[in-house]
Amino acid sequence: MTSTVVVLDAAHPEGVLADPSVPLVRIDDQGLTRGDGVFETMRAVDGLVQKFEAHHQRLSASARLAQLPVPSARDVRGAVELALAHAAPGGDGGLGAEHAVKVVISRGTPADGPWSWIVVSPVPETTFRQRRDGVTAVLLPRGHDPAQDAGYPWLLPGAKTLSYAINMAALRHARSLGADEAVFTTEGRRILEGATSSVVCARVRAGRRTLLTPEPSHGILPGTTQAKIFAAARRDGWELGYGPLYPADLMEADAVWLVSSVRLAVPVRRLDHQPLPVDPDLTRLVTSWVQQA
Repeated sequence: MTSTVVVLDAAHPEGVLADPSVPLVRIDDQGLTRGDGVFETMRAVDGLVQKFEAHHQRLSASARLAQLPVPSARDVRGAVELALAHAAPGGDGGLGAEHAVKVVISRGTPADGPWSWIVVSPVPETTFRQRRDGVTAVLLPRGHDPAQDAGYPWLLPGAKTLSYAINMAALRHARSLGADEAVFTTEGRRILEGATSSVVCARVRAGRRTLLTPEPSHGILPGTTQAKIFAAARRDGWELGYGPLYPADLMEADAVWLVSSVRLAVPVRRLDHQPLPVDPDLTRLVTSWVQQA
């Protein structure tokens, strides 16, 4: 799969195309050696980035927590448009030509300091397959309650950092158990978030339609896709709930999704080896909310 890269640094604050086949990151770059940086992943459809403002705001919030400079919204948008203009054809999952757009801010080398880059890649078929077929998931303890981190800014609560080793290890462990995805919980079994996604579930009871998600202010990453889904659901007359959620709430829901910017709303069809209901109509509705301008 061919990716397109644009670099933003002191020499090119507006961004310049770079050759992805040659080395770009130095071996003493602290984003590489220490995971010291932040990032965002966006989705572009037919050359247009979705939820750009929300993503740039979250990138800026993460950068402030990490005490990193963030390129202006104008520079990031211009660099993304430059990358998309030179990108390979987008993936086709029936919703248009889709690309994943990753924006990274690294601490850089001690000598040169922070810099940023953007990578644009076609969305792969594996993503479309998950949207269509759903995934299986297991619940894994996070090891501590991230709500306890809120008063300690050096723990970077709610920041989307490059330090994703734990998330990737959780996914590998989930797959060793025969599942596709991991959903983190506290020691008290309160639902937190997916390893790379937000958790959303639907409850339809006696004409009352409710969407629920874990409390976004309790140390977990605030999801831009979850926020967009909830805003659209509110306009459509749905009730909204922000937890706390426990395994029983997911087991008893009418549908459960792992939502993220590129994968959109992926149905969870099995949790901890227990089957969950999958409602194609609800999934189409939630996906349509994500697609709204």
